[in-house]
Amino acid sequence: MILPGLLLVIIYHYVPMVGVVIAFEKFIPVKGIFGSQWIGLDNFKYVMKLPDTGQILYNTVYIATMKIIAGFIAPIISALLLNEVRNALFKRSVQTLIYLPHFLSWVILGGILIDILSPSTGIVNQMLKAFGLHPIFFLGDNKWFPYVLVVSEVWKEFGFSTIVYLAALTGINPALYEAAEIDGAGRWKQTWHITMPGILPIIVLLGTLSLGSVLNAGFDQVFNLYNPQVYQSGDILDTFIYRIGLLQSQYGVATAVGLFKSVVSFIFISLSYWLAYRFANYRIF
Repeated sequence: MILPGLLLVIIYHYVPMVGVVIAFEKFIPVKGIFGSQWIGLDNFKYVMKLPDTGQILYNTVYIATMKIIAGFIAPIISALLLNEVRNALFKRSVQTLIYLPHFLSWVILGGILIDILSPSTGIVNQMLKAFGLHPIFFLGDNKWFPYVLVVSEVWKEFGFSTIVYLAALTGINPALYEAAEIDGAGRWKQTWHITMPGILPIIVLLGTLSLGSVLNAGFDQVFNLYNPQVYQSGDILDTFIYRIGLLQSQYGVATAVGLFKSVVSFIFISLSYWLAYRFANYRIF
């Protein structure tokens, strides 16, 4: 049963790793991987000397870290709030509404956000004008753009992540709540002393595993929302690789940046699995 999936992983994930050698070559497509000139670490040195490299790396880590923190807190809060709802129909309706955006692509959501946040016709700026405030160019202002990315990412994904915590909440023994209620504990104390400890292992597990995404700021989202006006605050490693590799045909340089990102991500993923094993007793096998 596992063989088809294993073959797909080998063909599409491990075999292409041969192309990593491009990072150490002055790659020319006509000559191929084995015919191009070997230049060692020159591509890496070239990237480090680029004036925008530091800013791009900062943007990537900054945006990804904010997404990890916000995307970690929001599902916990929503799961705790939904857990207090006693009307089953209302609870299921809210669950459906909040995790529906997860199934929409960023191409669709990007178009929706562009319309909603338009400085002239967007509903958000229309509301700001109604309160006597000046309109904000959310997708064209370097001050606002990173926060738009974080908020829209959380809006898209927090509902689906909430399901994990709701599933963990169902494993808590109802007798604990009954005993706490008899002892005079209110809903807040029950939440703090029963609910939170009950889902703490899942919180620790998901929190540690999220470390592997510290350099994944979301290519699909940024690519569909950013523009040259916000390169200073919105350009990340993935979009930089796209531009320098596919648009400027500097394949070796783009591969070098991608390899750097992969190595750093591998280190953080290894660290996250160790932390998950250490603090949440999580094992791969």
